Amino acid sequence: MPARVHLVDASPYIFRAYFSLPSSMVDREGAPVNAVYGFATFLLKLVADEGATHLGVAFDQSLTTSFRNEIYPAYKAQRDLPPPELEAQLDACREVAAALGATTWVDERYEADDLIGTACRRLERDGHEVVVVTSDKDLAQLVGERVTLLDYGRGERYTPEAVRAKFGVEPGQIVDLLALAGDSVDNIPGVKGVGPKTATALLTEFGDLESLYDRLHEVPAMALRGARGVAERLARDRGSAFLSRRLAAIAFDAPAEGGAAELELLGADREAVGPLFERLGFRSLAERIPRWRDAGPQGGASAGLE
Repeated sequence: MPARVHLVDASPYIFRAYFSLPSSMVDREGAPVNAVYGFATFLLKLVADEGATHLGVAFDQSLTTSFRNEIYPAYKAQRDLPPPELEAQLDACREVAAALGATTWVDERYEADDLIGTACRRLERDGHEVVVVTSDKDLAQLVGERVTLLDYGRGERYTPEAVRAKFGVEPGQIVDLLALAGDSVDNIPGVKGVGPKTATALLTEFGDLESLYDRLHEVPAMALRGARGVAERLARDRGSAFLSRRLAAIAFDAPAEGGAAELELLGADREAVGPLFERLGFRSLAERIPRWRDAGPQGGASAGLE
């Protein structure tokens, strides 16, 4: 029977929790746990609000060691590294997600986007519905007939129609949009002097990057402001455009094992939650867990978190 699987991009929600909750929240040893607490409450609320029955959570191991840095060392190089107080909480965030019953993934060479993309494609191929939970619109390239994107913090859902309305292109064209316009957040260069509006017009006319460059001679005749200059910039930065597409494209060969059966939420693991929440000082938070994997006063034997 087809399942509805939620795949969570953890980093945006961990960072949001860290910067929105006070650092005075500490564990028994006095170390900050604000990011862990905020992330845990986010997961519990997400599962409750969405009635999630299957859950996978993908984490980023590093900002500087993905395979994209091997292709282009400057990829994300302009980003500040996480503060040490936040970095010290990342392992605990993964522990919490697993203890609550989620399947978790992290890899040194593949980013969370790739882990989600790999799992998403497999689930989609097997006939399941997928909800990608993230605030990163780059993941809109995954949206399709069985895949929606949920920006949980803003309460926005993106179907193929919503992606077209938001970005002016099809989900499958998002990668080429980034290839042309670049992405300053990830330090993807794109074509210098070509912004999102121009990139959208080019993709509406030509469809994809290959067709655009195959028919580059047609660009000067387009009803586009400064069309001749656009054509010159495209010719000049051809290599950058195709490099940028490689950087923006989600990889589908990441080590994100597990089908729908393995991603089913069977409830929180009482033996893991107890000592973990005790260590973190989250005693009252455990009371908000609605279902437990083992039979007990707070939940049933085989029900999922909801």
